[in-house]
Amino acid sequence: MMTNTGTFEIRDKFYLNGKPFQIISGGIHYFRVLPEYWEDRLRKLKEMGCNTVETYIPWNMHEPEKGRFDFYGEKVHGMLDIVSFIRKAQQLGLWVILRPSPYICAEWDFGGLPAWLLAQGDMALRTSDERFLCHVRAYYDRLMPLLAPLQIDHGGPVIMLQVENEYGSFGNDKKYLESLRDMMRGQGITVPLFASDGPGHNMLSNTRIDGVLPTANFGSGTKRAFSILEEYTDGGPCMCTEFWIGWFDAWRDEKHHKGNMEIAAKELEELLELGNVNFYMFEGGTNFGFMNGSNYGDHLTADVTSYDYDALLTEDGQITEKYRRFQEIISRHRGKGAEPETDESITGSKLSGEDGEEKNFRERTAYGTCNVSQKVDLFHALDCLAEPVGTLSPMSMERLGQSYGYTLYSSVLHTERQLHSIRLYQAADRAICFADGKRILTAMDRELLERHEVEPTVSQDIRLDILMENMGRVNYGPMINWQRKGIDGCVMINDCFAQHGWQQYCLPMDNLEKLDFTRGYDEGMPAFYRFAFTVEAPGDTFLDCSGWGKGCVFVNGFHLGRFWEAGPQKRLYLPGALLKKGENEIILFESEGKCADSISLLAEPDLG
Repeated sequence: MMTNTGTFEIRDKFYLNGKPFQIISGGIHYFRVLPEYWEDRLRKLKEMGCNTVETYIPWNMHEPEKGRFDFYGEKVHGMLDIVSFIRKAQQLGLWVILRPSPYICAEWDFGGLPAWLLAQGDMALRTSDERFLCHVRAYYDRLMPLLAPLQIDHGGPVIMLQVENEYGSFGNDKKYLESLRDMMRGQGITVPLFASDGPGHNMLSNTRIDGVLPTANFGSGTKRAFSILEEYTDGGPCMCTEFWIGWFDAWRDEKHHKGNMEIAAKELEELLELGNVNFYMFEGGTNFGFMNGSNYGDHLTADVTSYDYDALLTEDGQITEKYRRFQEIISRHRGKGAEPETDESITGSKLSGEDGEEKNFRERTAYGTCNVSQKVDLFHALDCLAEPVGTLSPMSMERLGQSYGYTLYSSVLHTERQLHSIRLYQAADRAICFADGKRILTAMDRELLERHEVEPTVSQDIRLDILMENMGRVNYGPMINWQRKGIDGCVMINDCFAQHGWQQYCLPMDNLEKLDFTRGYDEGMPAFYRFAFTVEAPGDTFLDCSGWGKGCVFVNGFHLGRFWEAGPQKRLYLPGALLKKGENEIILFESEGKCADSISLLAEPDLG
């Protein structure tokens, strides 16, 4: 374990305790991996030949509500204990690079920015708008005192921190970047600071400020990228902070993305000869809960639950052929023979549960088929889960104080005896509409603004219910400043008026312990389904939802993530650390009215 106070400097190269040091790092996001697996993943990182681990720090997880901070994560199985993750890396002999930028991208909801920022009018995010900086300052006042004692000059493993992330592709407000730099320095951050951008002149020049080392993110073209980067480092070292060795998947993609291993191996050879590298990702992990991000080109593309990324370890931590290839290249580069240098003190370490019992969660296990044991539809269960909020016009999730999940908008058409068309203004992301309990429309993204002819509903006082799903906020590009979820405009009825008088039910799905499965069930409605199964020895498994439409899954109260028959992902990774010996519970929420009698827990993933 590294305990002595040391130094890390930037000159023509990186220098560790006065000696030249080449960073060979891999990305592991502690908030995408359960704590029971941190040691296993970090040990495999070191055994591959890396000397450093890199991670983002997501603001939206650590301050989920304004002024409420969480640096442990009791509701998410302890995954937010950033200090313990850093200390674990130190125990295993690894250095640490932290990227605590207010914005992290990372295919993470809203790029890590808290959703509550969107409730505040026209505040300009990621700029020197003092309203935004005030929120960042309050967050850093709590975060930086946790990180400062973990720096190398305090006896910790942290050698560098990032100021902002890929800002050059977003803006050029250097006053903003300088403010972030000064905040970090003012809170006791003394190690070198860096920024990372695409290897283009416009991007790098947008973020060039004193006291911050520019680095580059890319997946190919190392020589060209470093030749451009060298023009901005003032003679300092070149580093690829994100060496993209795979890619992420979005729902409705044709298939799971895979990188070209031969190209990646060739680029790695050049990176090790010319500079420093961080693999993005060493292990991708999982977008648990509702935390997947989205992109927006000409339409919304929401990322799947898996963040496997075709990384060096699979989503469940299995060693890949790419891992072995990179291990051989790094070993050869270091000239240490066939086996990489390993700290003997960590060889043979075990994974243990909270009760101290040794567990082998890494074993893939098939538990077979689980049948539905109970079910209740959303409308019968509604008053168990939410209290209505009445407003004249519909309000966005964020204005209602909700960050993630679903919102049900309900109104009664007192002035119309027939409903034949609907149009939603400023709505996102996906709507399922019901008239007097009958499903009449499903629409998503740009379709919401279109005029939709629906099968006429003719009655007095028609009840209109609109279930809106937040499919994940955009995490990259200009849309970051222009997105709210739910309905933030109006609902047009029969082409002639906006419906007023709404009751809104916030459904973040964080209180399912309140469900009463005896309330009633109408077939074809959005509904909750309960499964119970017995486990003798907890192990990693994969949940197959074949025959089910779209929704999300909860295992023993933990939100595993989303599923959708649209693919490409067909099975959800269920870490064995979430299971317990004896009876276990799965609750599945399905929104499309498409259900089967059972689900399966299988021993192999299926990412499409």
